[in-house]
Amino acid sequence: MKIRSGLTVNESGFLFDPTTGESYSLNEMGSIYFNMVSEGRNAEEIKDLVTTEYDVDEATFEKSFLDFESRLKNLRLIENE
Repeated sequence: MKIRSGLTVNESGFLFDPTTGESYSLNEMGSIYFNMVSEGRNAEEIKDLVTTEYDVDEATFEKSFLDFESRLKNLRLIENE
């Protein structure tokens, strides 16, 4: 997954798309996922970090991350790879 270029997110989880002027609110985990994906980390790396640093099991992570990815796709915030 690759985040579309130009998108920015601030510390409070406010995501802004300067191309369309749209803005979105990310919760804490959404901000973490967004930043890690933006850094080029893959799902396995993100899972390892999240399940180690937070009280999250693998099944919960999988559901949460797939939901995050699906929402980004629906909002067209992911570039085609």
